[in-house]
Amino acid sequence: MNPRPDDFQLIDEIAGSAEISRLTTTWSNPSGFWARLSNVDHKIIGRRYIITAFVFLALGGLLSLAMRLQLSQPEARFISADRYNQLFTMHGSNMMFLFAVPVMEAMAVFLVPLMVGTRNIAFPRLNAFSYWLFVAGGLLLWGAFLIDMGPDVGWFAYVPLSGPQYASGKRADIWAQMITFTEISALCVAVEIVVTVFKQRAPGMSLDRIPLFVWSMVVTAFLIILAMPAIMVASTALILDRLVGTHFFNPAQGGDVLLWQHLFWFFGHPEVYIIFLPAVGMVSTIVATFARRPVFGYLGMVAALIATGMLAFGLWVHHMFVAGLPRLGESFFTASSMAIAVPAGIQIFCWLATLWDGRPVFKTPLLFVIGFIVTFVMGGLTGVMVASVPFDTQVHDTYFVVAHFHYVLIGGAVFPLLGAVYYWFPKITGRMMSERLGRVVFWLVFVGFHMTFFPMHILGVMGMPRRVYTYQPELPWAALNLFVSLSSVVLALGFLVFFIDVIRSARSGAPAGPNPWQAFSLEWATASPPPPYNFVHIPVVESREPLWMQRDHFPVAEGVRFDRRELIVSGVVAAEPQARESSVGHSIWPFWAAVTTSIMLVWSIFSPWAVVWGSIPVAITLIGWFWPKGTPEDEA
Repeated sequence: MNPRPDDFQLIDEIAGSAEISRLTTTWSNPSGFWARLSNVDHKIIGRRYIITAFVFLALGGLLSLAMRLQLSQPEARFISADRYNQLFTMHGSNMMFLFAVPVMEAMAVFLVPLMVGTRNIAFPRLNAFSYWLFVAGGLLLWGAFLIDMGPDVGWFAYVPLSGPQYASGKRADIWAQMITFTEISALCVAVEIVVTVFKQRAPGMSLDRIPLFVWSMVVTAFLIILAMPAIMVASTALILDRLVGTHFFNPAQGGDVLLWQHLFWFFGHPEVYIIFLPAVGMVSTIVATFARRPVFGYLGMVAALIATGMLAFGLWVHHMFVAGLPRLGESFFTASSMAIAVPAGIQIFCWLATLWDGRPVFKTPLLFVIGFIVTFVMGGLTGVMVASVPFDTQVHDTYFVVAHFHYVLIGGAVFPLLGAVYYWFPKITGRMMSERLGRVVFWLVFVGFHMTFFPMHILGVMGMPRRVYTYQPELPWAALNLFVSLSSVVLALGFLVFFIDVIRSARSGAPAGPNPWQAFSLEWATASPPPPYNFVHIPVVESREPLWMQRDHFPVAEGVRFDRRELIVSGVVAAEPQARESSVGHSIWPFWAAVTTSIMLVWSIFSPWAVVWGSIPVAITLIGWFWPKGTPEDEA
């Protein structure tokens, strides 16, 4: 089962130079500034997504350091109360909407087409549009913050505090419209992933041969499609209350304040798993590669992914245990909140069994996976605790909850993500990251994280409320807060070393070769970084680990043209070839469509007529986007 270092040649070695030359010409990427704006190559857009999301991570980290500076001592005056409200709102909104969800989808945009053996993602122009809209949403949020118009209503924007009566100005409107930007972007990518996986898989890649990372992204995509319309409806209703004078959340006029919480958390808790499930796929891939054996319990892992996705929609009320809902109803959500620990336990058991039965190679990606398992188990245990109504009533809105969700989100998503960056960096750039610096990053982040967030459990039990910008010196919180603030510097130093390693390695890292980890999945069956066409010949898959199991026999699909941008359309279940489909070429129209849509959405913060008049330029760009260009390759 051990792979050979030259396994990638099994696909490319049968191609002649003339075929490669024609493919390179057909799938070439444009050069020049304006031409680059028209690029629809999923790898280029995926890299842009990843880089942009990590820029937002760095900015969000700086906000958290500013908050910890303010809380490092009682009655500090480093930051005013108003600015602090903006800081914690910006931090939460930035991390959830501009980093956590987009970076997971970004990894999928780059990797999923390669892992399923196709030449581009489905709807590539929609993919480009989604990226530009994501960037516009980030610029809106951070531009407002820089001119002291940053949202100050929390990343959850509870009404009535975010309504017209209590939140004057445009800060809450900016938050609500930022939601529209990012959720449209996420929905676009989710649709692309579903279609790519179900209709563009390599021949032979039946449903029981799909890589676990791809399965995790499929479940995540369905969560996005089903959950995110709820928050878009809520944010749109909030804008209408504030701008037009509707009363969706005004009880005096027949509205309902709790309607906001139900809509928000119906999205908000599945979002935790929208962030976590891609990390599960990353962990499964890394564990299998470095254990040198397939993941134990493949079908159980797939079932656990699907079960987690289904149960995720039955948890939202455990965020509302102190909202005055019927106790009998709360008991059902307690049960479902505890039940979701079962598929998580199955996944952890399968990973440990894989490592136990394999021959682990302890490289940096695997270290982050081990750190993830330790941290996520701790976060999961506190999750079971807050699922209990009596206990949650005591610690609700305290720093215990802050500690819990950072353990779940950072431990459950960022640790695997950092491991995934070290793992797939050679595929993305063609260069290796430093193993020595990688271990330094791991220990700084692991130790710094636990030193920062574990004491917050204690602060919560001691009664320290969240979302306060200062506290009195006679309260027994000063020593622990100072310790937490100093520890956050250690955590920040770990991320600083990580960013230094990324930049250094991208410029001068050791050449990686096509498959430096001797991995098993199709993304490693082509050059690193991949050419614009991904594969010279579309591979035929006969096993779950094709580069391990098929290394002496790797058939390829015939009949796909080299002089046209063609893909294979395959069946949903068995991935049998059904047709050849043209893939659209590069176009500037998705960029202009994103620009006009952004103008309309920002304008609508100030006037409802923006939706009427702003739709005209949007319609013009969409006409240009979809107007027939004369050849199938040019049509959207």
